[in-house]
Amino acid sequence: MLPKARPEIHCIRCTLFFANCVLLFGAPLFADNPYCASVDSNVESGVYSHSCVLDYSKYDLGPPACCPRGTLFQWSYGTSFSGGPNLDEPLVTDRPDFTEASSTVGRDVAQLEAGYTFVFDDDGTTRTKSHSYPEPLLRLGVIADWLELRVGWNYAGTDDGFLQNSGAEDLYLGFKIGLTPQEGILPEMALIPQMTVPTGSGVFTGEEVLPGVNWIYGWEINDFISTAGSTQFNRAIDEGSDAAAYTEWAQSWTVSYSLTDKLGAYTEWFAFFPHSAQTALPEHYFNGGFTYLINNDIQWDIRAGKGLNDAADDFFVGTGLSIRFR
Repeated sequence: MLPKARPEIHCIRCTLFFANCVLLFGAPLFADNPYCASVDSNVESGVYSHSCVLDYSKYDLGPPACCPRGTLFQWSYGTSFSGGPNLDEPLVTDRPDFTEASSTVGRDVAQLEAGYTFVFDDDGTTRTKSHSYPEPLLRLGVIADWLELRVGWNYAGTDDGFLQNSGAEDLYLGFKIGLTPQEGILPEMALIPQMTVPTGSGVFTGEEVLPGVNWIYGWEINDFISTAGSTQFNRAIDEGSDAAAYTEWAQSWTVSYSLTDKLGAYTEWFAFFPHSAQTALPEHYFNGGFTYLINNDIQWDIRAGKGLNDAADDFFVGTGLSIRFR
């Protein structure tokens, strides 16, 4: 689910944090800071955690330095649309749907998302079964709330009844940049520069660095429904030719539903569009699934999907678990 756009901005700082606030505003711990309407603080394991509720009527140039923005840019200043991660809310995951979340995890936060997927395809001549696990994606908030380092790796196996292959896939590396918060009809957005590097084995490696970029945009409509889409292009290798490279575009659209405080669901369409490929064809899919929030930092998911054209795999099912560390 997409996070709500809220006026709270959550920041974690230590002694230097307090010193900066004193120098900038002449008031330790925001006690008399005209920019902050209220402050809650506590100490957990020696780390000071502050939640600043901003009074935007006090300034025109955006949030003060001691309450940094949760996104790199703002649609406008002097409003309550601060954006960014909210650690008081349940974690927001990139799985189980194809569309990534349009928010980052937050500075000094680590989030591990992993799972398993089974894929079946019958093209009329061979029946191929594929297994994908453990699908780990490690998301690390670095430098600022709006910047996230991403590292992914996977192990795959295929069996078409005649030939079996298994091995590690190429390492995935990327950064997610939280661009803007949602402000009315203007979307929450993020950008992911990404690539795979040739560390995989056998038929599962591209044998070269394959760069790409993913643009994500989302809206929370109300407390029950939210929607998001992604547009990306990546360099890919045509498996049916002499390892010729081409550009693969991907487009998706997802709708998420909050069924209860703990149970969520989604439906989604996504597709791949090869450009200048010799043998690769467009593939269209529809999928849906459920998420269950065990607590604010742990979420379990399940999903299933179906190919919508002949070039696509017939169907896939999967499950996974996401954990946030802070």
